[in-house]
Amino acid sequence: MNNPLFDMTGKVALITGSTKGIGRSIAEEMARLGAKVVISSRKADACEQVANELKSQGYEAMAIPCHVGKKDDLQNLVNKTNEAWGTIDVLVCNAATNPVYGPTSEMTDEAWDKIMDTNVKGTFWLTNMVLPQMAEKGEGAVVMLSSIAGIRGNTTIGTYGVSKAAEAALARNLAVEWGPKGIRINSIAPGLIKTDFAKALWEDPVRVKRAEDKTPLRRIGDPVDIAGLAVFLSTKASAYITGQTIVADGGETIC
Repeated sequence: MNNPLFDMTGKVALITGSTKGIGRSIAEEMARLGAKVVISSRKADACEQVANELKSQGYEAMAIPCHVGKKDDLQNLVNKTNEAWGTIDVLVCNAATNPVYGPTSEMTDEAWDKIMDTNVKGTFWLTNMVLPQMAEKGEGAVVMLSSIAGIRGNTTIGTYGVSKAAEAALARNLAVEWGPKGIRINSIAPGLIKTDFAKALWEDPVRVKRAEDKTPLRRIGDPVDIAGLAVFLSTKASAYITGQTIVADGGETIC
């Protein structure tokens, strides 16, 4: 690594939901920059597969399965990372869920609770577990994955959007609280990205063409588009940025 602004050599990066999509791309790019990456998702075999693929390329990676909606799982994730590598320098809160689609008026209590517990409470729990140890070192970076669904209303994933707006607000508040300890906390609001989450849309040529036409860059995003931003927010390149929600949507929300 020739540019110290983006050097992650020796840093330990814990990325939730990192066996596919945006999370996996973030883990891959951070590993390429020298970070030791913790691969985590609910399925142990998927975690092991991704970690082994990274290790086969010469990178340092470790698999720790975790359900981010379960507090004991999160504490185990933090404990095992610390036991193996002694620290957590970068935390990326990427794992999220959206089990239902449709208007908020049709949302059941159970679905509402599942979305909020996984997307918001899980992030709240995890950051509270990691931030104190970052504060002891006097530095650290946290990146939360929000969404443009948290910036504007919609009739399809409205509750998911509420949870993502809450994550962005959590990032701002934590940035104020922990900034004096040298910790930076930001969120990313992606637009339409080519992941399993949006598979029904981008596999439909008519719908994806419609999405591309209303985006100034005339394409939907790839996971690596978000990974690059996550790397930026986790390194010295963004040393004076905290509490921000950075939109990465190809310009969709400016139209």
